[in-house]
Amino acid sequence: MTRDEERWAEALAIERIHGDRAPVWVAERIGELALAGDEAGVRRFKEIAARLGQMTRGGRQ
Repeated sequence: MTRDEERWAEALAIERIHGDRAPVWVAERIGELALAGDEAGVRRFKEIAARLGQMTRGGRQ
């Protein structure tokens, strides 16, 4: 599985678990990771957030 595929799978799982609140949950997670100084984690969750946004707009763009 590629990194892109992993991020899509993570976005789908987060959306399935958190529903309409998924973007808020991801934003909170990004904040927590930023406060902890976890730059790699912030990048990862920003990539997930981008995919959630694409899902809301209706496609992989």
